[in-house]
Amino acid sequence: MPIAVVIPLVAFVALAVVFVAVLRRTGTLLAAARRDAAFQGAVAEFAVRIDGAIGAVVARVDGVRRHQVDAGNIAGDLGSVREILEREIEAARRLPTSDGRPDPRTGLATEIGRAARALDMVAHGCTLIAGGQGRNGELEAQTSIKRGYLNLIHAREAIAQLAVDATTGARRSPTDARGTSATSDRWA
Repeated sequence: MPIAVVIPLVAFVALAVVFVAVLRRTGTLLAAARRDAAFQGAVAEFAVRIDGAIGAVVARVDGVRRHQVDAGNIAGDLGSVREILEREIEAARRLPTSDGRPDPRTGLATEIGRAARALDMVAHGCTLIAGGQGRNGELEAQTSIKRGYLNLIHAREAIAQLAVDATTGARRSPTDARGTSATSDRWA
């Protein structure tokens, strides 16, 4: 074969190899971008859903805390939101993940569990108020409701922050969602 034919063929094959490599890399990047967009959408939608569930009951608990709503009137709300949160803990563990972004699943499940326990604390306080346990019972009831209310607020904020961190790619290492050191001795 003459050299005048071989050189263009070698150049064509080299360009074809480079073109195929670029196409494969572009396909990989597009697939990663699609997974990342799906991840961001799933986490954002999940956080909005949780915020709606917790937000609705926070307003009611605040009414009880301020003596504007009767404690017996929110028992059904507390129970239904508690059930929703229990289901959402498992949903949080099944969220998709994304390469290069923090994995929010464990943190979300933990904070949803915290909100569920806060609802239990509020329910305990409401039960004490409804039972008319006297002065000490009233103090314990108010303390339970206030602590539960604050835990609901903090869990709601932590869930929102975890979702923002996950969707923006922010990393909070070595601190957790509450801003405390993950490696420090918290009892010192």
